[in-house]
Amino acid sequence: MAAAQQRLARTKRGSKNRIRRRETVAARHRHRKITDRRKDFHHQQARTLVGRYDLLVVENLQIANMLRWAKPVPDPHNPGQFLPNGAPAKAGLNISRSISDAGWGQFISILRAKAEEAGRTWIEVDPRHTSDGCENCGHAAPENRVTQADFVCQRCSHRAASR
Repeated sequence: MAAAQQRLARTKRGSKNRIRRRETVAARHRHRKITDRRKDFHHQQARTLVGRYDLLVVENLQIANMLRWAKPVPDPHNPGQFLPNGAPAKAGLNISRSISDAGWGQFISILRAKAEEAGRTWIEVDPRHTSDGCENCGHAAPENRVTQADFVCQRCSHRAASR
């Protein structure tokens, strides 16, 4: 932002270059405002959670891995060609953008810092089977998750809906 403002200050008034530089400064200002709002929201939510609960449990998500593209698989029979890796060409564009926009990593680090500062218990759990394990009997199977919103345990018939 500061560099963009300095470049703007060095341009001649009334020039087309100055108009472009003003647009750049305005765009960076908008992005900074969005970033500040997101950070403020994270601080407010973290403070609410720390104030409400003595035990905070979060999934130990590998966010950087979630943002990565699927690696291409080279075709051994045709050099320079690649085998299908099961990922569509634009797979992950929308989900990685929404993960980045939400700022999961920033929120987790803010929440952890506030929890430690307040003396709350902080636990990170392995994310495997957290969405297909039954909270009633503990049975974990992919078949338990009927849809993303509906859960039905195949062993004890416990039902849960996230609506």
